[in-house]
Amino acid sequence: MRNKIVSAADAVALIRDGDTLANTGFVGTGAPEELLAALEQRFVETRHPRDLTIIFAAGQGDGAERGLNRLGHDGLLKRVVGGHWGLIPKIAQLALANKIEGYNLPQGVISHLYRDIAADKPGTISKVGIGTFVDPRLEGGKINAISTEDLVEVITLAGRDWLFYKAMPINVAFVRGTTADANGNITSEKEALILDNLAMAMAARNSDGLVIAQVERIAEVGTLPTRQVTIPGVLVDCVVVASRPEYHAQTYAVQYDPAFSGEIRVPLASQAPMPLNDRKIIARRCAFELPPGGVVNLGIGMPEGVAQVANEEQILKFVTLTAEPGVIGGLPQSGLNFGAAIDTDAIISQGSQFDYYDGGGLDMACLGLAECDADGNLNVSRFGPKLAGAGGFINISQNARRLIFAGTFAAGGFQCRVEDGRLCIVQEGRARKFVKRVGQVTFSGEVARATRQPVLYVTERCVFSLTEKGLTLIEVAPGIDIDKDILAHMDFEPIIGDVQPMDERIFGEGVMGLESKFAGLLALPQRISYDAQRNILFLNFEGLYVRSTSDVAEIQGAVEAFCAKLGKRVDVVVNYDSFRIDEAVINDYAAMVRHMVATHYGRVTRYTTSAFLRAKLGGALEKRNVAPHVFESAVDAERFLTESSG
Repeated sequence: MRNKIVSAADAVALIRDGDTLANTGFVGTGAPEELLAALEQRFVETRHPRDLTIIFAAGQGDGAERGLNRLGHDGLLKRVVGGHWGLIPKIAQLALANKIEGYNLPQGVISHLYRDIAADKPGTISKVGIGTFVDPRLEGGKINAISTEDLVEVITLAGRDWLFYKAMPINVAFVRGTTADANGNITSEKEALILDNLAMAMAARNSDGLVIAQVERIAEVGTLPTRQVTIPGVLVDCVVVASRPEYHAQTYAVQYDPAFSGEIRVPLASQAPMPLNDRKIIARRCAFELPPGGVVNLGIGMPEGVAQVANEEQILKFVTLTAEPGVIGGLPQSGLNFGAAIDTDAIISQGSQFDYYDGGGLDMACLGLAECDADGNLNVSRFGPKLAGAGGFINISQNARRLIFAGTFAAGGFQCRVEDGRLCIVQEGRARKFVKRVGQVTFSGEVARATRQPVLYVTERCVFSLTEKGLTLIEVAPGIDIDKDILAHMDFEPIIGDVQPMDERIFGEGVMGLESKFAGLLALPQRISYDAQRNILFLNFEGLYVRSTSDVAEIQGAVEAFCAKLGKRVDVVVNYDSFRIDEAVINDYAAMVRHMVATHYGRVTRYTTSAFLRAKLGGALEKRNVAPHVFESAVDAERFLTESSG
């Protein structure tokens, strides 16, 4: 085979006017900076190539000069199709000025488009984007008036609406790894992420295009460990070695951190705790919602603090945190390191991560809160002249089993402090976040209500819940006056529910003691709640560990005492997520359930994400002639009650 190692200038000289270029990277992690710099230099010197189409999934820039910002020149670009635009202001300004065509599509959809292009499919079919600005019945993902081609269509399959995202040929793919041989085989041992490099290379190769790979170093042919090759040489046309260390930095924040690549594991106890400010208050309140044993996505910005609080509270061992580019487990990072993580369990491809997310694998997601209206719609993608883009927000928010939006109540100069356990507003924000109508629908409250998705909106001073009637105030921080500090700073009046105080531990120094909750020690009375309007008893047995017959008796006593006060039969929904029970007492437990069904319960549904527990618990109940009705999610469990009542 020929030697594929060439200079960056020779590689980018192969790009023609009008080509479609797919670029890799997540923020700055895995960004092919050498290739982008060479492409920019060629255009500045020769005014070619011109009229390129750029497609990218995640945001690839530093908000200033690096990454795709290098390509923000008049004439170089004709069209840009991307997931997150907030880090590429130079290109965003071209789109907002109608100088280039611009499309904002969900990050996960673009990631999956690469695979579908590689497989010669006409496009990607997905439910992601229904009811949002990506839906062609709203905006179709178009950023400006000159973007007239419809890249998204509504189609009907099996009696329901789907979105069809059109495929496009990839003429050039910029990919990245750590080590290459002269045959073009690429490994990624020092990279923090795998991303979509393989799928992009296949898409370009099967489009009769070029694959140009940036690496840090060259190895002798035949010496690369076969199972470490992430991009095989048969897919690669050119290999470019980075000419400067900063052009092959692991992220835009660090040259190389061995913890990001999994070379070492670091003691998490050494991580400094957050100061007690608005970010920590919000992160702490969100941490109360983390599901023991569950899988969670944390978005960029304010939600990043949830990982730090979870580490401070020593509950990371009870929950699996993830990030959309492919990180599973460990402690996700923030800022320009966002997307990377330390002490991970695994790093998989970005496309596979979105397969898991889109299919409902997330027990909870915590995402940023930018602009919200009375219907619970959220806008995080566009604010007048500022184009942020959706990134993975739409994939994640539409498919997580439970959803938390986190952000300060107002923006622009907001300041607060905590005094004696009470929140004090020092300076109110100039810009309201709770508006009559969001500027763009990135999250649809209507779709969430239709799917019965539980949604909370967490700020430093209060918490809202999405109910059938709209946004409902449910919690207020100590020291906050509802009329003066909340309603006076909203463009609409929310529904005032049964307002409770936010947990006082959120506003104190030191740890909050969440570890005991996550270890399954939450007191039983706190696990029982009742919806009088629907006559449904909710039993939260999440994380509970039943070890003995006395544990079974304690559960029965607590629930019977509650039912006795109601004085009537109730329908029941039981959360068995991360529930554990010793084999020796499962028959006693099943007998207890049969007794409760005979004396207190009407219809009963249960849910757990554990297929093993569904089978185990369901079998034990069936042996006792109790209908199991064990579902995979709370939505399915409650839907069964609704449908069976008809």
